[in-house]
Amino acid sequence: MTETATSLTEDRMPDRNLTNENRAPHRNHAASAHHIPQRHTPDPKHAARDGTSDDPTADSSHHHATPDSASSSNHPSHAAPDDTSNDPSTSSNHPNHDDRSSDAPIPLRKQRDYRFLWAARTISVTGSEVSKLAIPLTAVTLLAASPSQMGLLTAAASVPALVFGLQSGAIADRLPRHRPLMIACELVSCAAAATVPLAWLLDLLSVAWLITVALVIGTAGVLFRAANFPYVAAVAAPPQRTEAMAGLNASYSVASVSGPSLAGLLVQLFTAPLAVLAEALSFLTSALLLRAIRTPEKNEPATSRGMWNDVMEGLRTSVTHPVLRALLGAGVTINFFAMAYTAIYMLYMVNTLNIPKPLLGALIALSGIGGMLGAWITARLSKRYGENRILLVSVLFFPIEILAVGLLTGPLWWKLSLLALTGTITGGIVVAFATCMGAITLRETSPELRGRVNATMTFAVQGVLALGGITGGILAEFIGLRPVILICAAGIALSAVWIWTSPLRPHRQPRPTRLAKPSSEPPPSQTMNSLIACKRYAPR
Repeated sequence: MTETATSLTEDRMPDRNLTNENRAPHRNHAASAHHIPQRHTPDPKHAARDGTSDDPTADSSHHHATPDSASSSNHPSHAAPDDTSNDPSTSSNHPNHDDRSSDAPIPLRKQRDYRFLWAARTISVTGSEVSKLAIPLTAVTLLAASPSQMGLLTAAASVPALVFGLQSGAIADRLPRHRPLMIACELVSCAAAATVPLAWLLDLLSVAWLITVALVIGTAGVLFRAANFPYVAAVAAPPQRTEAMAGLNASYSVASVSGPSLAGLLVQLFTAPLAVLAEALSFLTSALLLRAIRTPEKNEPATSRGMWNDVMEGLRTSVTHPVLRALLGAGVTINFFAMAYTAIYMLYMVNTLNIPKPLLGALIALSGIGGMLGAWITARLSKRYGENRILLVSVLFFPIEILAVGLLTGPLWWKLSLLALTGTITGGIVVAFATCMGAITLRETSPELRGRVNATMTFAVQGVLALGGITGGILAEFIGLRPVILICAAGIALSAVWIWTSPLRPHRQPRPTRLAKPSSEPPPSQTMNSLIACKRYAPR
């Protein structure tokens, strides 16, 4: 569960910090405070057959707007689907789709552009994992940094998300193309990271230099995340977006397993400052892979009414849309209590459970392995059960590891066995939740608001990290470690309330009562309802 707090934020979701590692209204309607373009949340009685409804009793005779369809009125049955329709057969112009009249698009693993996008993310976040060890070691061993300087260095990575997080979403929504911004961010990060070994060789390196580098890379990462989230919609067809999100979230699991080991090896061989060069090379490789993607973007920029109004529209949409509000509330709840747990995790493991220190790294690695398994399973289960059901089930399992840790006693072999099992399961649950959260956010948000909605969610779930960590540490001083862990387990369980009371939960229709004597004529109420339905959905 140590990765929970960094797995619900999207794409560079964890490393710059749930996390986490992938609709439109009528174009003539300018977004305003009174007209917020949101995806219509289909009523279970008239759910669209777009693969997003969890209600098998949904009536297929009424076509409602899909997440990527344009609507110019309040009659979703008259919506004209655009190029991102959920019907794979309408996407013949997409280079990743089969040009033949096939019912299913080409599998993602065979799509060149998605492979490049996934490889770019995996390499970039692995390099970031290396720098998480190399930069602090550089400050401590070579620059003799003080505790206050180390605190500033640690905070520098997350400050840009709080300062520029909301604005980055507004910037992304104004762009006709997102990939150039993503490439530019990676190149800027590459240049900033490369200055660390260069300054060390020239005897110019200082703690202030490292803090500046962390701020630059953090700011570039914030802009990258804001552009990357809507860019997934350009690379992956709507039926494949959950699988695409699962693959990208798996990147962070891969990095969490391989990154620390690679970092230790590089520091041993080349010293800490030169090990930072691996991060610079990872950013450069990511930029080159993104540059090689050929999929054209068909994004229509949102009409800007000023930075403040644009930011407020993203906030308003995230809070007023019932599905997005549930996802936001669940994410904030999970991150707050997960970070409170993370703040005292090491103390509890070492001092209370007496877990050997060398084994702590292995337990954390198992969580990463569980994340990779979770991504693989989620991509397959979503095709059969849908993202809504997976989200509803996964949120119930979030407290398992923390509850087990809080109640754990017995011999060492039993502790290690249970921690390994629950850690692996939780790693998969975190990735499953983050994957479905990202896919549903894409589905429910109109294209011109995706950047701002994602930025709002990222800002909110990251903003509570520091608050959760401080709360957990202070509370443990007064009531002890184990009670705080049990409180965190109960707190994370509250996230299920957000999800299960939202429209994500299917509302099944009651069975009609059987008439004792069937009548040859329908009752007056049924006749009236039929006339109303015919009038409502009759072609105009």
